[in-house]
Amino acid sequence: MLKKRDVHDSHVLYDLMTHPDVFPFVRHKAASYEEFLFITKQTIEAEEQGELISRTILDEWGAPIGTISLYDIEENAGFLGTWLGKPYHGKGYNNLAKEAFFQELFYELGIETVYMRIRKVNIRSIKAAEKLPYVINANETRKLLYSEINASGDIFNLYEIPKDLYTLHLLRNSAEQDTSQRLEA
Repeated sequence: MLKKRDVHDSHVLYDLMTHPDVFPFVRHKAASYEEFLFITKQTIEAEEQGELISRTILDEWGAPIGTISLYDIEENAGFLGTWLGKPYHGKGYNNLAKEAFFQELFYELGIETVYMRIRKVNIRSIKAAEKLPYVINANETRKLLYSEINASGDIFNLYEIPKDLYTLHLLRNSAEQDTSQRLEA
């Protein structure tokens, strides 16, 4: 489902990223394949230096379909950035990728908080974020951070995923599955 970034995936990812429904929402835009390759190499180097965490999202056959990353890591917190190629929208890959990424971030890499800044015009992403039971709208609770991400205008909503709330979600789901399995038996 996820693997470390690799320059060998660049052609497929670049082609997916340039779709007009995807490109506006990609954090590190590339105007050419060569630029995308350069950005990918920079991303790999930045991860080696502990500045970010980035993974390639794979479909069930192991083909690259998008990326998921944690940027601007400070004090065990960072900003989530994710995109999927247009053919993979609405098929559940985003949630599966987030679940796998959060497992790695929270339980293997020591991250305590994941923030999401979502453009207020990106209604599809806002609705998807607000469906998740472990996401908090942080526009009011993290006013300083909200002001920082909107320094050039009222562009973004701020969401927060704390490790403890995510863990509670996992425990609740596990308990519900155990109960349902006992009832079936």
